[in-house]
Amino acid sequence: MTDQPPQSSREIAVFISGRESTCDECGQSLGAHAWITVREGKAACLSCSDLDHLVFLASGNAALTRRAKKHSKLSAVVLKWSKARKRYERQGHLVENEALERAESECEADAGEREVRRAREVLRRAEIDQIYVRAFAEKVRALYPSCPAKREFFIAEHACRKYSGRVGRTAMAKELDEKAVRLAMRAHIRHEETGYDTILSRGTDRHEARDRVADAIDDVERAWSGPAA
Repeated sequence: MTDQPPQSSREIAVFISGRESTCDECGQSLGAHAWITVREGKAACLSCSDLDHLVFLASGNAALTRRAKKHSKLSAVVLKWSKARKRYERQGHLVENEALERAESECEADAGEREVRRAREVLRRAEIDQIYVRAFAEKVRALYPSCPAKREFFIAEHACRKYSGRVGRTAMAKELDEKAVRLAMRAHIRHEETGYDTILSRGTDRHEARDRVADAIDDVERAWSGPAA
């Protein structure tokens, strides 16, 4: 029996839980097969782990995985316990969306694998409730009228993906609660408008990294909350 998951000492691990799970940080019930991180015996959902902006790339295409990880400032390996083999097995990786798109373009250019993008689009459409995402995006735009054009749709899609346990999947978010939308926006700003991911990838404690970028997040959120020009 292998107790240690197959990962490097610096690689972040996300586990697909085999039982009912609860996030020890936010207290949210995650159900069975939740995607969690574990630290000092405590579980955290992807939102509390600050990994909820990443997208899933399943195992199976070594070239695509290698390139996506290379281009992604922050990534994590996704692991699941195999009862048959008595060990953790890789299911894929979580990477930044832009890194995955860049990797796809490179693979398409040198191997003609346009099917990669089409298959990913099928998966993306299957896991996103488009009506819900549209309503979530409208709420983002209402609260942040000065955020960059079309950014509300990017935020809504990432917040509402089904597998991640993100803030957009919570009950209050489904009712378009203002607090949930603001949490999604702050998470987006943290990852996209500050150097947070780079700080985290260097092994800095998540709470310390958050403290470092807190003022920058406040500044951007304040600017985007103002009236549109």
